[in-house]
Amino acid sequence: MASLHELTASAAAARIAVGELTSEALVEACLARIEARETEIGAWQHLDGAHALAQARARDGEPPRGLLHGVPIAIKDIIDTVDMPTTYGSSIYGGYRASWDASCVAACREAGAVIMGTTVSTEFAYFHPGKTRNPHNLAHTPGGSSSGSAAAVAEHMVPIGFASQTAGSVVRPASFCGVVGYKGTYGLFAMAGIKPFAQSLDTLGVFTRDVADAALMRAVLLGIPLVHTAIGAPPRVGLCRTHEWAQADAEMRDAVETAAGRLADAGADVAEAPLPASFGRLVADQLTVMTFEAGRSFNYEHREHRAKMSETMVKIIEDGRAIPHAAYREAQERAATCRIKLSAMFADHDVLIAPSSVGAAPAGIGATGDPLFNRIWTLLGVPCVNLPHYRAENGLPLGIQLIGPHGRDENLLAAAAWAQTSLGGGN
Repeated sequence: MASLHELTASAAAARIAVGELTSEALVEACLARIEARETEIGAWQHLDGAHALAQARARDGEPPRGLLHGVPIAIKDIIDTVDMPTTYGSSIYGGYRASWDASCVAACREAGAVIMGTTVSTEFAYFHPGKTRNPHNLAHTPGGSSSGSAAAVAEHMVPIGFASQTAGSVVRPASFCGVVGYKGTYGLFAMAGIKPFAQSLDTLGVFTRDVADAALMRAVLLGIPLVHTAIGAPPRVGLCRTHEWAQADAEMRDAVETAAGRLADAGADVAEAPLPASFGRLVADQLTVMTFEAGRSFNYEHREHRAKMSETMVKIIEDGRAIPHAAYREAQERAATCRIKLSAMFADHDVLIAPSSVGAAPAGIGATGDPLFNRIWTLLGVPCVNLPHYRAENGLPLGIQLIGPHGRDENLLAAAAWAQTSLGGGN
């Protein structure tokens, strides 16, 4: 039987609902795990165990509120919470406390969640890393920008952690840390109370250890009943190597092809799904859009607190200001055209399978890895799920990415749940 800190959110919520488990006992188990591993991992930005236990006791003393009743969750440190600091990964905002909860945090409280604390984000959710290390090998990056949440979920400190993605900040750290990472369709989840980076790209996501928990969080965030959608038949899977396939390392290419083969063996209709030639420009277009918008999102910080910002952050702001508006508009127009073409591809495929990252987590914690295999899907606004079923030769996780049609997150999650079962323990 799994230790309490190893329970999925769905399992924990079910046991709490029938009185087999208290929220206090679950939170105590998670806090014990954090105490044992946090010094090495460095996942948490703000943690107040007494406050977490007080919330847990309050949940135990009242009727169930909703789907997350009594379940502890972690909040990425770019998401505002009313009862703890939010620093956005920057000394500029050291000790800052918002006067209200972000919409996603408020939804989780309404569903009965215990807000355990905030987890480390890179500076303003860009590339300048924080203190977090990869739980599978402390000498390697956990990825970014949602580094603390990914590491905390991977290390069984908490069953769910919030993340966000502007380039690859959900899927890449999920791949590096060996957890499920779900990035919703662009615009599906409310972003109020989340520090903006690039408004055309910023998307809320979550880390879990099971696809079912990602579906649970989707229901909580949308305020809808949880419906366990099961696919009627194995899905039609498009093997999408992308124009960047040659830049994935051999182990990642093998992981994707092996996964496609295993899904075919399980009954999926797997076929090649080459992207049109015009998609070859989308990586550059995503970078143009992100950089242009970042150059305007951080006007205040650049003007008033430049000395407190990393050179990495300063550079993207200044690079963004130098991009002509015409170039930004052209990138957006090409993306809009490709969204239509991608939608047509989904007439033949229920989901696409592609690399989650270039390879396993690189050595060193001075950088967070390359989001190359996430940029186009973020620009196109489609939902994505990382499935953690493979290991590199050095023992580090390798994820494979499933991509679904715009707005059909429930279908993607159902296919991902089927794939998670079909792939089993991987290699």
